[in-house]
Amino acid sequence: MATRNIRYMGDSILEKTAKPVKEMSEKIKTLIEDMLDTMYEAQGVGLAAPQVGILKRVVVIDVTPEGDSPIILINPEIIEADGEQVGDEGCLSVPGKAGRVTRPNRVKVRALNENMEEFEIEGEGLLARAFCHEIDHLDGKLYVSLVEGSLHDTVVYEDEDEDEE
Repeated sequence: MATRNIRYMGDSILEKTAKPVKEMSEKIKTLIEDMLDTMYEAQGVGLAAPQVGILKRVVVIDVTPEGDSPIILINPEIIEADGEQVGDEGCLSVPGKAGRVTRPNRVKVRALNENMEEFEIEGEGLLARAFCHEIDHLDGKLYVSLVEGSLHDTVVYEDEDEDEE
């Protein structure tokens, strides 16, 4: 397992539509493992394959505080959505920034697992937001196009006075 380089806003690959995965291969298995490593290393809650330069419809998500319950989605599609939530959203491809985005509060997703078996999964709140956000990546969309208002910095700068003795 290894981490991969995350692509940043402005990289044209993030604006392209990812291709469906037709069969599970060693390459796709390695991609999934590497995406999980990359997501955890970057302290994210989700990562889509285009964010590491691969135009395949693969997403990994883990919204648990412990980071021990990864969800792997292959060829995911949202089949139901309802409710509404408004909140700050960020992205590993847009580091140090966040913006106010409205998303459904509950979504149901149909996807394939690592064994290429179809399943459905529902999410509310942060998980619903992550599903929408990562599936948007597969269609070449960044959350910044949905931001209400402007982006703001999320980086917390240390007080320079603390370093002085």
